[in-house]
Amino acid sequence: MSQLKRIAIFGSTGSIGTQALEVIEAHADKFSVEILTAHTNDTLLIAQALKFNPNMVVIGDEKKYQSVKEALSKTHVKVFAGEEALEEVASMDCYDIMIAAIVGFAGLKSTLSAIENGKTIALANKETLVVAGDIVMKKAAENKAAIIPVDSEHSAIFQCLVGEGRNKIEKVILTASGGPFLGKKPNFLVNVKRDHALQHPNWTMGAKITIDSATLMNKGLEMIEAKWLFNLQPEQVQVVIHPQSIIHSMVQFEDGSIKAQMGLPDMKLPIQYALAYPQRISSKFPRYDFKKPGTLGFEEPDYKTFRNLALAIDALQKGGNMPCILNAANEIAVFAFLRNRIGFLDITEMVERTMNKIPFIAKPTLEQYFESDGEARNFAATLIQM
Repeated sequence: MSQLKRIAIFGSTGSIGTQALEVIEAHADKFSVEILTAHTNDTLLIAQALKFNPNMVVIGDEKKYQSVKEALSKTHVKVFAGEEALEEVASMDCYDIMIAAIVGFAGLKSTLSAIENGKTIALANKETLVVAGDIVMKKAAENKAAIIPVDSEHSAIFQCLVGEGRNKIEKVILTASGGPFLGKKPNFLVNVKRDHALQHPNWTMGAKITIDSATLMNKGLEMIEAKWLFNLQPEQVQVVIHPQSIIHSMVQFEDGSIKAQMGLPDMKLPIQYALAYPQRISSKFPRYDFKKPGTLGFEEPDYKTFRNLALAIDALQKGGNMPCILNAANEIAVFAFLRNRIGFLDITEMVERTMNKIPFIAKPTLEQYFESDGEARNFAATLIQM
C-alpha cells in the first residue's frame, strides 16, 4: 500500500479549503490531513479538526485561541495561534504538500516559509505571485519547491504544458466568464449593490474573489500570476471572455497549434489534480456532455467599462512594485464595497488613484514589497472617507 500524502491546508475554512477537504475525504486512501489553519472562523476550524484529526491547527486570531484549545482538549491535536505561528508551522517537516489558500496578501509569508523548506505548493492564493512573483519563483527554484497552480485557469495551462517542456509557448489565453455583469455599461454598474455582485453565474467562490470576478480584476491578477508561473513576457498573456466557463484556458505554441483544457466549472477538479500530480485519479465529478446542445463562445473584454482589467495590464507591463500596489488598493476597495462603504465603480477609482500616488520601485526587495503594500493600503483607506 502506498504511503499517504500528508496535506497542510492554509486557509481551511475558506471556499478552496473546504472543497479541498471534500477531495481528501473522497480519497482517504491517498491523502491525510496534517495541518489546518483559519484566520477567525474558530467554529468551522474546530469542526474540521474533530472530523479530520490533523496533527495541528493554527487560528490566526489570537483572541480565539482559548476556544479552539478547549474544544480540542480531548484530542491529540496541537493548537497554535497568531501570524508568527502560521510561518513556524509552515516551516515544519510534518507535511508533504501545502494548499496555499489564505485569501490575499496575508498568505505570502507562510507560503514563502514553506517554499524555503522545499515543500510542494498547491497554489490557490494568486496574490502571492502578484505581490512578489520574482522573489517567490526565485526562492522556489533555489529550494527545488514545486509550485502547482490550483486556480482553474492556471491549472488548465499547467495541464496543457505537461509533455511540452521543450516546445516554445507563443502565448497563453486565459478565459474569463465575464462575471455577473457581462455586457453591462457604467450607467448600470453605478447602481450595483453587494448582493447583486456576489451572484456569479458559473462558479461558487469566496466573497473577495467573486467581487474581483465581477470587476474583472480577478482576470488581471491572473495575468500577472501567469507571467511568473510560466516565465512569460506580458505580451504573451491574453484574456478572452468565454461566458460558458467550459474551456478553462489555452496555450498557443509557436507552430500555431492551440491546446485547451475543458471541463465543467468545479474547483474540486484542479484541487484534486494538484494534490495527486503527476497522477490523475478517479472522481465522481459531473462530466461535460457533448450530446447536449450548446455553444462555446468567445469575445474580447470590454476594457473601457471594466477598467480594473486595464489597470492590471498596466501594472503587469510596468512591473516592479506596481502589481503589489494594485493588489493592496484592490483588497482595501473590495473590503469597503463588501461593507457598503463605497460603490461598485469606486473600486476602480480607488485602485487607480493609489497606483498614481505610491512611489514606483523598479526592483524592490521583499522588505520594499511589504512597505509598498502598507503604504498603498493606508492611502486607499483614506479614500473611503471621501
